[in-house]
Amino acid sequence: MVNQNRVVVTGLGAVTPIGIGVKDFWDGLVSGRNGVAEITHFDVADYRSKLAAEVQDFDALKWIDAKSAKRMDRFTQFGLAASAMAMEDAGLATATFDRTAAGVIIGSGIGGVGSIEEGYLTLHEKGPKSFSPFFISKVLVNMAAASVSIKYGFKGPLSAPSVACSTGAVAIGDAFRLIERGDAQVMITGSSEACINPLPFAGFCASRSMSTSTDPETASRPFDRRRDGFIMGEGGGIAILENLDHAQQRGARIYAELVGYGNAADAFHITAPDPEYGGMVRVMEAALRDAGSPPEALAYINAHGTSTVLNDKCESSAILKVFGEHAWDLKISSIKSMIGHLMAASGAVEFIATVMSVFTDTMPPTIHYGEADPDCPLDYLIHGALRHPILLAMTNSFGFGGGNASLVIKKWQG
Repeated sequence: MVNQNRVVVTGLGAVTPIGIGVKDFWDGLVSGRNGVAEITHFDVADYRSKLAAEVQDFDALKWIDAKSAKRMDRFTQFGLAASAMAMEDAGLATATFDRTAAGVIIGSGIGGVGSIEEGYLTLHEKGPKSFSPFFISKVLVNMAAASVSIKYGFKGPLSAPSVACSTGAVAIGDAFRLIERGDAQVMITGSSEACINPLPFAGFCASRSMSTSTDPETASRPFDRRRDGFIMGEGGGIAILENLDHAQQRGARIYAELVGYGNAADAFHITAPDPEYGGMVRVMEAALRDAGSPPEALAYINAHGTSTVLNDKCESSAILKVFGEHAWDLKISSIKSMIGHLMAASGAVEFIATVMSVFTDTMPPTIHYGEADPDCPLDYLIHGALRHPILLAMTNSFGFGGGNASLVIKKWQG
């Protein structure tokens, strides 16, 4: 690509099961805080799985007026709240700049599924005349992106990708490309998800992809030999990406530079990863190639690490294939051990964690690890957070349907 613009991260916002706001979230990761507990959103007595990672003490009214909040699904509220934090963090909330050159890409996987459940019950119990005129605007997957665009008057590119668990990484990668080629100067980007509800939870129980553990302290244990499935989570993560020149002209604080993006499909199965892990290999190789960096330049990988048998095995094997002998020197961790699997929001929240790792030279741990698995033989940082220089890091996201994405983040050195 010729004449491509450099892209930097200038703002971050997070709504997570271990903290609302990047500071609380990051402090929770570094300290190994566990966000998994028994579900409180609904009665799980008859469900195969009992645990989840819920966002606690979320008050939408801190960021959204009461009238608007009532007309939004929880996933949209998460997206707006995280965007407000990121805009404030970047110093853009009240800044003057060209908003026709500013866009929004915020994805979701299931969108307003809680509102779908409520809408069905209303229709069934009270009939169509009692139906809310705001039902459609609550459930559409693009409502978080649209609401953020409207709130901040961003009139540039607008989209809402939905690529299952890789949604957040794809949203950020696509926003990165728009700035690179000059189609935008500023992008609000990330993803949000709020699907700890009976309908999707029952579906994932039926698919037997979630853990059946009843112990919150061991349920989400990526790369551990005893892992038996993921723990569902919820939340939202938003990053502000900017053209480097734009950021420097306004004197912005820069967290890191985004330098590589890979996106590739398995084309294999609706839910299972390719056992030959070809898509995982291709996205990591593509992201490194895009970054112009050899594999041995990478210090840290924020792994997809779902705590499912196949994913963790395949991701470990893919890392070995891509990095060769350097794989043994890499530091790897899965923050899903602490926050569960935030579904479509996971890629964005994990991108934020990786940016903070590069910014602070600190790698969060993989908690709950107890027994080594010969299929997962790498260094997963099981003994707590590690302070170590990080010039280059990668975050991986792999989703149902075979969607894979990797992002490479570089330390900002001025």
